[in-house]
Amino acid sequence: MGIQDIIEGKKQWRAHVARVKALPPDYQIVYKEMQKYLFKVGPISLPDGPLLPGVVDFFEEGVAAGKGVVELIGTDVAAFCDDLVKDSPTYADVYQASISAEPGTHEK
Repeated sequence: MGIQDIIEGKKQWRAHVARVKALPPDYQIVYKEMQKYLFKVGPISLPDGPLLPGVVDFFEEGVAAGKGVVELIGTDVAAFCDDLVKDSPTYADVYQASISAEPGTHEK
């Protein structure tokens, strides 16, 4: 990864954060909670994958439709996040596989 890739990544992240800040306050609160949860238990591809920008797209559509954030995702943020990543390998899966492996073997 070169310096140009790092600069481009920062530009994309700043644009993403600006989109989040443009959401209504209740959407911002829920997004931040989702982000915290997903960074703890989410998929391995979360940092450079389409999940977080997709959530912002979904929220922007909800705002445009005049819906509240609870109407979109329900009252259980963790359950909503779990449904989003149910088919993706997570850091927890990798950890579980590493402790379940036979001693002396190395998984790649």
